[in-house]
Amino acid sequence: MTIRIVTDSTCDLPDEVVAEYGISVSPLYINIENESYLDGIDMTRAEFYRRLPDCDPAPRTSAPGPGYFVDLFKNLAEKGASQILSIHISERLSATINSARLAAEELSKFPVTVLDSGQLTLGMGFLVETAAKAAQAGESLGAILDQVKEQMARTYVFAALDTLEFLKRSGRMNRYVAGIGELIQLKPLLRMHAGDPAADKVRTRERALTKISNWLEDVAPLERLACVHTHVPERAAVLLERVRPLLPSGDVPSVDVTPVLGAHLGPGAVGFACVSSGSK
Repeated sequence: MTIRIVTDSTCDLPDEVVAEYGISVSPLYINIENESYLDGIDMTRAEFYRRLPDCDPAPRTSAPGPGYFVDLFKNLAEKGASQILSIHISERLSATINSARLAAEELSKFPVTVLDSGQLTLGMGFLVETAAKAAQAGESLGAILDQVKEQMARTYVFAALDTLEFLKRSGRMNRYVAGIGELIQLKPLLRMHAGDPAADKVRTRERALTKISNWLEDVAPLERLACVHTHVPERAAVLLERVRPLLPSGDVPSVDVTPVLGAHLGPGAVGFACVSSGSK
């Protein structure tokens, strides 16, 4: 029995992890003016974030269609997969998982399980990595799903945005509300847990960083942690330093989030993806 893991480019997993566990990553699309780019393939993250502040109109993002997933699932089956587990960004945030579901329905004679991670960036990436390690170890689909779902309940993403402008430009919030927020210098805060996106706001960047640090402390101790940001490694380093007592042992990566997410978050966003140990 060979179980293959499929995900999408919003998972933010390092290339070496993807290669080690044979994970198939489906790219989303970034549309800038009249050009369409495959996320993670046609443009580097550094190049995207260099261009982002001057993009007018704002970049748009889109999901791959069902046909893409039909071809991908068929290809994996032809290469020996007996089952496929396809894990994707929360359906509250993207249509990607709906495309995967439609493809799975079309291939009704081949076992494809599609799972909503309820997460984004490395919140989803950590789940995908857990699934891929278990699959490589020869565990059953049921056992893999049990592990992933248990971890989902302990997984969080917190982020402090530097500006409301890109949420406004991407159409993800009311323009009038965004305009007022800019005038009084509101800093939006985003929190994602178990498929439920929540928002908050504070008046300054310092208060924003304090708030997400407090959120992180609320779910400590931590099993895994990564700092995620939109190409501001120096700000990420400062944020990690202020939560140093909470850091788990081992590597704590600092990662530029995929341009598909950065198009909506805008420059200067910084936060955490973490897995709580579940014990106080």
